[in-house]
Amino acid sequence: MRKVVLCGYYGQGNAGDEALLVTLLQMLPSDVTPIVLSHNPQTTTAAYGVQAVKHKSLDALKAIATANGFVWGGGSLMQDVSSLASPIYYGALMKFAQLLGKKTIAWGQGIGPLNSAIAQWITRLCLKSCKAVSVRDLGSATLLRSWRIQHFLAPDPVWALAGIPLDQDLDFPHPRIAVNLRSHQTLTPEKLDVIIEALKIFQKKLGASIILVPFQDSQDGAIAEQIYQELDASRAIIRIDKPQKFKSLFEQVDFLIGMRLHSLIIASSAGCACSALSYDPKVTQLQNQCSIPGFELDTLPRDSAAIAQTWLQHYEASQHQNSSDINAIKQDVQQHIELLSLLS
Repeated sequence: MRKVVLCGYYGQGNAGDEALLVTLLQMLPSDVTPIVLSHNPQTTTAAYGVQAVKHKSLDALKAIATANGFVWGGGSLMQDVSSLASPIYYGALMKFAQLLGKKTIAWGQGIGPLNSAIAQWITRLCLKSCKAVSVRDLGSATLLRSWRIQHFLAPDPVWALAGIPLDQDLDFPHPRIAVNLRSHQTLTPEKLDVIIEALKIFQKKLGASIILVPFQDSQDGAIAEQIYQELDASRAIIRIDKPQKFKSLFEQVDFLIGMRLHSLIIASSAGCACSALSYDPKVTQLQNQCSIPGFELDTLPRDSAAIAQTWLQHYEASQHQNSSDINAIKQDVQQHIELLSLLS
């Protein structure tokens, strides 16, 4: 068995990044034994039954040194919007593995934004030495073409996430409207108030149940609680401990109003219609790729009634949507498996 270290934003309680890890584990060749670098190794091992070590530790370097391969496991690891620390940390681990002669793969990456010259240099240096590279969006592919780095473009790997049953059935009347909002500078208190009022109007027009679904409780939980307190009609907050259960949840939901990229991907892959509230270019790119309607938070209207009416139009149109685009995406995402076969 070949040992391979998996590196990503794992063990931080973010359902999207955990979904990337689960999908990566699904796709690994059968002769590969994974070692996951995790913020919370005990939780990762308990959840997925794999070996895990602390992500910023001597044990992480030992794991890389004794492994046969190293994988950047999906997501936007190489970006400097939050800070320069991210590309320095992930780049250092990748380059360490390369200097030791390990097989290195960048899998399902979203590259950038890279605003600083040093972040661009680190990313380019690492990717040029990878055995194989896959990216999940056209913007990343365009950047790599400009750097003359060989790669292939395929949909985000989470499109292939397999679901597992929820611990309980959803006991709410249809239509069921899921809502995922996260804290972000573009979601100001004033805009949140407008969205909550729009939800009230939308819910009343449809006679719907509102199901609030935090993807990372530290960033989404307080907003979900606020919305719950301000809604009067049928509503609930559902906190989920494993990303695969979101797939099962969205299979039982009629419509999602979502901010997070992976809430929209998991819902769409489960056959749940969506309307996006985009705060990031990666969300806008997904909307364009999958014809997902919605709003840009930067230019969100101040008229709650107008937003609710637009959501109603999106919902009604979704009852007649063609699933051929989604099916094509699910076929294309299998290319990520071919990339990982190079680890064997």
